[in-house]
Amino acid sequence: MKINKDEVKLLMLTYLLCIALFTNLAILKDPMDMNAIYMGLIVCVLLTITQVLIRKFYPQGDKFLITFACLLSIIGIAILYRLDTNVAIKQLIWFIAGIIIFIAMLVAIPDLRDYAKYKKAFLIITILIMPLALIAHQETYGATNWVNIGGFGFQPSEFGKITFVLYLAAALKDYKDESNILEDFRQLWQPALVVMFALMCLVMQKDLGSALIFFGIALTMVYVATGKKKYVVICFVLFIVGSFFAYKLFAHVRQRILIWRHPWQYSDTGGYQIVQGLYAISSGGMFGSGLGYGYPGFVPVNISDFIFAVICEEFGMVFGLGIMIIYFLFFYRGMRAAFRIQDKFSQFTTIGMSAMIACQVLVIIGGVFAVIPLTGITLPLISAGGSSIISMFFALAILQKISEEG
Repeated sequence: MKINKDEVKLLMLTYLLCIALFTNLAILKDPMDMNAIYMGLIVCVLLTITQVLIRKFYPQGDKFLITFACLLSIIGIAILYRLDTNVAIKQLIWFIAGIIIFIAMLVAIPDLRDYAKYKKAFLIITILIMPLALIAHQETYGATNWVNIGGFGFQPSEFGKITFVLYLAAALKDYKDESNILEDFRQLWQPALVVMFALMCLVMQKDLGSALIFFGIALTMVYVATGKKKYVVICFVLFIVGSFFAYKLFAHVRQRILIWRHPWQYSDTGGYQIVQGLYAISSGGMFGSGLGYGYPGFVPVNISDFIFAVICEEFGMVFGLGIMIIYFLFFYRGMRAAFRIQDKFSQFTTIGMSAMIACQVLVIIGGVFAVIPLTGITLPLISAGGSSIISMFFALAILQKISEEG
């Protein structure tokens, strides 16, 4: 079981951060909160078991991927424990489930290249998943993107992203560069319809954040597969047209745009969330107020949409920038795996999964800083949310498996 020096350093830093965070949480209370210590120990044990299993049975793959994922999850669980102990316990359970799914998928998938032949299955599943929330019609913060079954709620779009990427990878792997426009149309018309169908479902659900992510995934994969800038331009034009119609059709979309443009004018109503998030970030400064010494209670939806604002308040912008760098390294390691393999299906799948993570991070952080309209999606592996955790570890298992092929 070989391990290089960089991997040792990252693991030691991860253990150190975990111990520091949960020890700090424990001593914030008088008497000392031993539950925080126990939770930290459980997380360290899970990290150790995962690392041992991966290195013993799957030594060829990229070890940094799972370490980055565990590092982000540790930060998320610690912050959630600071905000709401019960939510943190649920997040820990989802983290354990995610680790189990990750390892089970590594065992169950012998070779991802064999799954390219299931293009029709990926297509059918995507078509079935995407309109589920429209049928259930459960509204949350103005969007109808949740499904509740027997008291258990989940977002179908979180799992739709996975099948969406797999379908596009299977559909684009056989693309051949042709000068004939009709031949290009024959190869791309079906993927184009699937992309439009997925975006239409998300717009109808008023789930703007997921629509941006799906668009980013499709745009990246189509450009890498074809290498033609004209398709990028066409995608942007169609997206602008679709956004215009969404703006005209839905009052919720108009309200989000209005609040984004003038948050301070609506600071007591619709813009309250954005304004309080910006206040929290600015009060934390470069190095933060310290864990437990901020005022996260003033930030609405602080366990999911605005958890990054809480992190910046208590740990500072430097720490927040460090988290963004980890996400960038996540994206880089995924793209690195794509360039080390020859199989087109695996290559496009890796690019799609990496783009999915990058787009989700950019959309939610852009919304927190009011760079783009607030969209209400989770920060991957950090925000509270079972659907997000499970789908991320599902994607991570696929990336891990592909990195072994390379």
